[in-house]
Amino acid sequence: MLDLKSHIRTIPDYPKPGILFYDIGTLLAHGAAWRETVERMAETVKPLQPDLLIGVESRGFLVGASLAAHLGIGFVMVRKKGKLPGKTIARTYALEYGTDTVEMQEGIVASGSKAVLCDDLLATGGTAAAAIDLARQAGIAVIHAAFVIELDFLQGRARLDVPVTSLVRYAE
Repeated sequence: MLDLKSHIRTIPDYPKPGILFYDIGTLLAHGAAWRETVERMAETVKPLQPDLLIGVESRGFLVGASLAAHLGIGFVMVRKKGKLPGKTIARTYALEYGTDTVEMQEGIVASGSKAVLCDDLLATGGTAAAAIDLARQAGIAVIHAAFVIELDFLQGRARLDVPVTSLVRYAE
């Protein structure tokens, strides 16, 4: 079993001073480590028998689409406002300073579908909570959230009302 944490690079002061960025680029670049990441996530997600996975822009697309292909199920994108073609539904949520909006294409998934939210990182939980609310607005039952990395010290898990799984956790 590979130590996935050893394949995640940290970059200080990115994107701004005082922030420590957890970069999965080095995990993606290591074929065996990425394969193991997807396989470990599949062990958690497959028994839940979701109809589809939902991924949040942009690294959540890499996680969710890889996992969906591995499981042989569908994948739905949640993107920032104005990035998806056709009719969309939107969810605006609060940030530390201001708001942001995420969207999903309307009508591409049957109402009543069962889904798992996937992303690379759980930090404060704001974006994940907004994506779950957006999916529910579309009639999708979100039953779980799965992340590669979780920053425990930011307590994002507490903002989510679904069970949460993460492969690599940082205490501080």
